[in-house]
Amino acid sequence: MNGRAVKAIVLAAGRGKRMGSGVPKQYLQLGGREVLYYSLKAFEESGVDQVILVTGTDEVSWCRESLVEKYGFSKVKQVIEGGRERYDSVYAGLLAAGPCDYVLIHDGARPFVTGEIIERVLSGAEEYGSCTAGMPVKDTIKVVDAAGMAEDAPDRKSLWAVQTPQGFSYPVILEAHKRFREGDFQIPVTDDTMLAEVFLRKRTKLVEGSYKNIKVTTPEDMELAEVFLGKEGL
Repeated sequence: MNGRAVKAIVLAAGRGKRMGSGVPKQYLQLGGREVLYYSLKAFEESGVDQVILVTGTDEVSWCRESLVEKYGFSKVKQVIEGGRERYDSVYAGLLAAGPCDYVLIHDGARPFVTGEIIERVLSGAEEYGSCTAGMPVKDTIKVVDAAGMAEDAPDRKSLWAVQTPQGFSYPVILEAHKRFREGDFQIPVTDDTMLAEVFLRKRTKLVEGSYKNIKVTTPEDMELAEVFLGKEGL
């Protein structure tokens, strides 16, 4: 893309315990295809050069044969084994992705990512070095103490719900992950922009995602995804 090497890491190594299913959430059937199919399709049709699919230890061959080869995802150049935690899987993907100029990191359980969202995040990564999709929150948010008592209600105008993909200059996010792994840090790592912010003091640009760009985590999410799929006609 514009003479620059852009790669995407799609994460599909999670077990999806909150789904309450024997099948990991990314492999559940949504409209007759796996949830993961839709994310891979979006990146296949985007301007990224290559996709690295990170999956569970016992699922590498299945993903290669039953997803990548079956659906002809030619941009998926590698299907690799992830790690115990999400950040381990991201780091494995980053090592597999190098060298490149920019990298996008996406949760495979977000089936409604679009080419427009991917392009906005990539543009933000090119300009700012760290960028994520997100949307302003609709609900009032309360900060609570350990006893569940409200302590504060932040101004909703300043609050965004963070989504994926998240995009970075490759050297920035690789260095952030290396610094995190070098120490005995106990911070909860819920996304990758956090590592860039904490370890490199790299501010993150937020760009518009979509309220439909949900992460399928619970049975209720699957019901909502079916509704969205029907409207999208994917």
